[in-house]
Order: sequence, then structure tokens, then C-alpha cells
Amino acid sequence: MTEQEEHMKREKKAKLSQYVQSLNNMRVLNYNVYNMGKMEKLLYTLLAFAAGAAVGYLFYGGLGKDDYGNSTQITYICNVVISCLVGFVAVRLFIPVRTRQLCVKRQKELRNQFADMLEALATSLSAGKNVNDSFQGIYGDMKIQYGKNAYIVYEIQVILAGVNNNIPIEDLLMHFGRRSGVKDIENFAQVFSTAFRKGGNLKDIIQNTHEIIHDKMSIEMDIESVVASNKMEQNIMIVLPILLVGFIKMTSPEFASNFASGSGIIATTIAIGCFVAAYFIGQKILDIKF
Repeated sequence: MTEQEEHMKREKKAKLSQYVQSLNNMRVLNYNVYNMGKMEKLLYTLLAFAAGAAVGYLFYGGLGKDDYGNSTQITYICNVVISCLVGFVAVRLFIPVRTRQLCVKRQKELRNQFADMLEALATSLSAGKNVNDSFQGIYGDMKIQYGKNAYIVYEIQVILAGVNNNIPIEDLLMHFGRRSGVKDIENFAQVFSTAFRKGGNLKDIIQNTHEIIHDKMSIEMDIESVVASNKMEQNIMIVLPILLVGFIKMTSPEFASNFASGSGIIATTIAIGCFVAAYFIGQKILDIKF
């Protein structure tokens, strides 16, 4: 294997890994990737499987009954097999969706903390401190505000450790920006790098960046408030057929027996497919990029 192939292999592995090496060989997060912990994944797997199995039993339960409507051995086998199959499908569909949701949630949390860091950094620079001393000063402020385990606190710690090892601060910020997966952080790192090398007004740049991020966050909150009702309606429309079928099976067993017929199974399967597709299409429409 050539050196170039080895380099490409390492880059590909880094893109898929939740943790990578920083420029000063510290273990840092790749915010573009979220890997669930064992207990977290087990919990979501059990929840998705239980929900999927329940839905599978509700829609497809009772197959293979005899002419008198009594359950047979085939009925019990079908109930178990179908419920398990639908449960496994639910896990395969839900885990990637939930993983992406947790990844986006972490990036939003990082962006909020980064905005507060910029405000503190601009204040420190306005007091006459240089860039390195300003980062050193805001490290304690962010630790008090968010706690020592916060994302931004650790990232400032990585930057300070890199500076102490004579790594240019603009390179450390660029690496942080690429790992963050947040456009605002990436753009700030690029502007900071150019201004720092060419002697630009860092105080104004940082202050303007903070104001832009704050305005974007305000607009984002307004838009999320507007679409919140649409998201609620979408969730209700997904749950409503399940409740309706459950109500029919409890109140009218004779009519519900039609679900176990050949045409009933086909119609049920098509309906479930349409609702699942509608859910993912709706999620795509309501996933507004900022």
C-alpha cells in the first residue's frame, strides 16, 4: 500500500470516527459523527423493537385462525414471527434517525456555547488583552458558565494546549471548525485565520460574528416556533391510524377480522408503507437548514 493510499485510508477512517486526534495529539470529538454508547443504543433498540412489535401485532395479529375464528398453533407462530420482524424493521429505521437527531442536537449545543465564547472573547479583546491571553481568560469564564465537561470548555483547553506547544492558533481554530460541522464556526475560523495573519481588527470581527450568530439563532427560534405545530400535526397523523385500528379491534372484533384476510393484509401493508414514507418525506420538508 502506497503512502497516499494509507493517508486516504486514515482520512476516511477519521470521517467515520466520533473521536479524532487534534493537531497536538489530543483526543477530540468529531461533531459530524455520533456513536451511541452501549446502554444508550440498547435502550433505543428495546424501545423501537417494543413499539414495532406492538404495531406489528396490532395490524397483523390473528392470522391463521380456523373457520370458527379460534386461534390455532399457526396463529401463535405468526404472531411471534411477524411481531419480531416488524420490531427488527422498526429498529433499523429508528436508530439512524435518532442518531442523526442526537448529532444535530449536540451541534446546536456547541454552537450556542460558541456564541457565548465569542461574546466573552470580544469583551476580553476590548479590555486590551492579546488573543492568547484572551483565550486563557475566557477558559475560566466558560468553565464557570457551563461546567468543566462542556464541549466549548474542552475545545478551549485543546486550543490553549496547542498554543503552548507552538501550534498557530489559527490552525487550531481551523481544525476545530472542520470537526464541528457547524458552518458558523467554520466561517469564523476562516475569517479569523485571514485577519490574524494580515493584522485585521480581530475585536470587530469577533463582535460582528457574535452578532450574526445571535441573529441567526433568533431567526431559527422564530421559524421553529412556526413549524412546531406542523411537526405536532405530523406526529398525530402517524399515531392516529394505530389508535384507530386498536379502537376498531377492541370495539368491533368481527369487523377487525377483515384485517386478517388476504385483501386486508395487502391493504394494511400498503397503508403502513404510505405512512412510513409520508413520515420521512415530512421530516425532510420540516428539516429547515440554517
